[in-house]
Amino acid sequence: MVSVVVAASAACSAQGPGADEPARPTTTAGAAGPTTGPSSTTSAPAVPGPTAGPSAAPGASGALYRVPGTQVEQAWQKATGRDRELLGAIARTPQATWIGDWTSARDARTRVEEITTAARDEGATAVLVVYAIPGRDCGLHSAGGVATSEYQTWVDTVAAGVVGEPLVVLEPDALAQLGDCDGQGDRAALLAYAARSLDDAGARVYLDAGHSGWHDAAETARRVRLVGTEHLAGFALNTSNYQTTADSRAYGEAVAAQLDGLGFVVDTSRNGNGSDGQWCNPRGRALGDAPRLVDDGTALDALLWVKAPGESDGACNGGPAAGQWWQEIALELAANAAR
Repeated sequence: MVSVVVAASAACSAQGPGADEPARPTTTAGAAGPTTGPSSTTSAPAVPGPTAGPSAAPGASGALYRVPGTQVEQAWQKATGRDRELLGAIARTPQATWIGDWTSARDARTRVEEITTAARDEGATAVLVVYAIPGRDCGLHSAGGVATSEYQTWVDTVAAGVVGEPLVVLEPDALAQLGDCDGQGDRAALLAYAARSLDDAGARVYLDAGHSGWHDAAETARRVRLVGTEHLAGFALNTSNYQTTADSRAYGEAVAAQLDGLGFVVDTSRNGNGSDGQWCNPRGRALGDAPRLVDDGTALDALLWVKAPGESDGACNGGPAAGQWWQEIALELAANAAR
């Protein structure tokens, strides 16, 4: 399921993710779909000290923009000793900013403009998540979204704030949960409209498509085709989930092969130890591969931290409400990655 301060619908079903909606406009979050057991481990970043400004993208040109003022940065600034070192591994890493209906469309546009302008001025790439689809999360942890009649106007307003060419992960869980509940409207058409609006504004749009433990590659490709690829830079995988980078890449390549080589991005923020079959605040997980742009001849365009490590998936496994800061789990993720 997804986790930004809204919990995602798929998260509550055996095969769907959930997300928590951010506690405030500056909070980031991610979506995480269902899982089907543990996967092989993947490399995790060492615990570095804090730095300022954008983080270079290893092995690729350019940089991903690090948004200041996040919940983890605030926690890191207050921490001391080992806790400060561990939180620094998260705070200094570029992460996505979630944009949704927890603020007005006008405020959301302002936030997008602020972030993308700052990224452009630093010669870096901002990463955003648009998360306001009608019928979001089928009424589960990340329930919400704007009304069907208002969605297109909301998206157009947000798109008007785009400066430069940010990466945008479009509507975590929406495609994977297509048809799972009432209140979705013509979801494929709404997603197609949003992709066009954001693309026309200059964004590089990646339609969220679930993860490797949800639908099989053929079904995911079919769903992407329902929306259409004309205005997509690609699709996004593993948002707020824990599937390994290796599994996600293999799955992404299988989907891409059925979509004429369409590109994809993978959320690696918490997949360092793979999945244990749970999506909501599973313990024993670790930070995953450092986010970076990728240009290696495959369909993979980037590894990203879409879900903010340390922000809860929901009121489960001892965690607070979705999107709320949970320092205990943040420290666990960083400590496990440093081993």
